[in-house]
Amino acid sequence: MLQVNIHEAKTNLSRLIEGAVRGEAFVIAKSGKPMVTVRAYEQPHNPSDRVGFLKGAISVPDDFDTMGAEEIRNMFEDGR
Repeated sequence: MLQVNIHEAKTNLSRLIEGAVRGEAFVIAKSGKPMVTVRAYEQPHNPSDRVGFLKGAISVPDDFDTMGAEEIRNMFEDGR
């Protein structure tokens, strides 16, 4: 990995950033001591990208909204 001192990094920041975006991470050092690593920013995963990823893999019964209604009704009526 490329290591540059702070002065060189300030002088060539645009070029170094362009390289980082292409996947060429680099280290900025002070007096030869590595201080920070610079790499391209990775966009966080957006959960909305996954909407529909199970399409066709599951099915919902036609009576889904009423499933268990009789059992639930009986639990309340028996509890009186």
